[in-house]
Amino acid sequence: MSSYSAAARVRAAFARIREADRPEVWISVRPEPEVLAEAEAIDERVAAGERLPLAGLVFAVKDNIDVQGLATTAGCAAYSYRPDRDAACVARLRAAGAIVLGKTNLDQFATGLVGTRSPFGAVRNAWDPARISGGSSSGSAVAVALGEVDFALGTDTAGSGRVPAALQGIVGVKPTVRSVPTSGVVPACRSLDCVTVFAPELTLARAVAETMGDAVPVLPALPARPRVAVPVAAQLAGLAEGWSEAFAAAVARLRACGVEIVEVDISPLLEAATLLYGGAFVAERYAAVGEFIEKHPDADLDPTVAAIVLAGAAPSAADLFRDQERLEQLGAEGLAVFDACDALLTPTTTGHPTLAEVAADPVGVNSRLGRYTNFANLFGLAALAVPAGLVGGLPFGVMFTGAPHSDAALAELAARFAAPPVHVAVFGAHLRGQPLNRQLVGLGGAFAEDVRTAPEYRLLALRTVPAKPGLVRVSTSVATARGASIEGELWRLPAAGFAELVTTLPRPMAIGPVALADGRTVPGFLCEPAALDDAEDITAAGGWRVHLGEGRE
Repeated sequence: MSSYSAAARVRAAFARIREADRPEVWISVRPEPEVLAEAEAIDERVAAGERLPLAGLVFAVKDNIDVQGLATTAGCAAYSYRPDRDAACVARLRAAGAIVLGKTNLDQFATGLVGTRSPFGAVRNAWDPARISGGSSSGSAVAVALGEVDFALGTDTAGSGRVPAALQGIVGVKPTVRSVPTSGVVPACRSLDCVTVFAPELTLARAVAETMGDAVPVLPALPARPRVAVPVAAQLAGLAEGWSEAFAAAVARLRACGVEIVEVDISPLLEAATLLYGGAFVAERYAAVGEFIEKHPDADLDPTVAAIVLAGAAPSAADLFRDQERLEQLGAEGLAVFDACDALLTPTTTGHPTLAEVAADPVGVNSRLGRYTNFANLFGLAALAVPAGLVGGLPFGVMFTGAPHSDAALAELAARFAAPPVHVAVFGAHLRGQPLNRQLVGLGGAFAEDVRTAPEYRLLALRTVPAKPGLVRVSTSVATARGASIEGELWRLPAAGFAELVTTLPRPMAIGPVALADGRTVPGFLCEPAALDDAEDITAAGGWRVHLGEGRE
């Protein structure tokens, strides 16, 4: 997927690491000569005809995921061990030709959403070093944002693969829980953990996720006009300054892509989110590393992490069963949104705190960051975080969350969101109420506005079934040429819908630039001149509906 040779990419990656000079991003980096030798071997295999779909790409691995030859610390040097094999997800990526550069810093034992809970140093944001990077997969997200690697692996139990993506302005893919093997991953909450991907753009992130994932059921493709839920206004309270407006703009952008927006009450999901840390489920964190922490009180432990993990020893089995029952009740209510809608759209997180703000209130700030992420893995959901612009010069991101195995559908929605809609002008059978209008609607189109062309067009009735006109531009340099302003409509189409319209449009119709009366030039329906020989000139009517005797709607 890269135009670089693997060796050239490795040299560039190490040069970028030196240039960026952000040592807190990495816990360990492989020796450059060793990585270069591996890259040269990859290039030789590709030259010999071997298919390695990820050849030429380099990646980073969060240091709670095993890489053979490198220590796994989980952010705690005293916990360190050397694995004798790669984690399953890493092995699959290396088999596809991708090359590991090293292991990245994290909130210790993958416990946190801030990126500051590490004895190896707080990982600063790639855009503003006074702000947090987001955690726990902090180093992986920043390594991607700084351009040190092409992609990186993180883990996500409560939002650790999504919050850092949003705060760095990159893509974070959290696959359906258990669709990517977690063997070789130090557990945070073993039943909820998920290996995730960071990348600068969606296509690469999805390719990596699919390469390391298992074969799983796939939900049906999206309908032509998908339905996406958004929270009611009260559930968007508490966002950082400017973020409510940014989210409203993102919703409008998605609607303009041909998506139906449905406002829903997500209070059951938000309540479920509080159970992840505020209920008995934290006991699973104690089961993962609590005994180690108790036996090594003098180790390089982050005090906030140690307190959270050790508190997991307090809930009883009865507490856990009560919380499981409550979670089941909340799921019965909250997951109904995915029966009626194809996805839920929310801000990825609630704000972008400074390092000082987290130091002053480490638990409170962390809790607020997980408002829209904490519930996903409790219900086995898929989620995808994507950039949605800047607020105050810093990244703002949104998140698509969907039912288990809706990964491909979420990616399709995110692709629509990333590609701005295309406006197309129509003048005949595709107008509202006309027989071919259903084609635009079926492609996800939405009416934008009534328009008129510049006064340099002629309209002719073609001898076709169904009846339709042909619009042609007259030569303004010929004295006898007479044009007029023709009325029509402007429609918004998703980029994919516009592409399908163009490729399936039958002759003699064509799409080309149309000059509008207000000075804009937009794609619009035109006609091949050869079809006009026996057509009736109806320019004087000023529009197709008037010619049909319907007038304007």
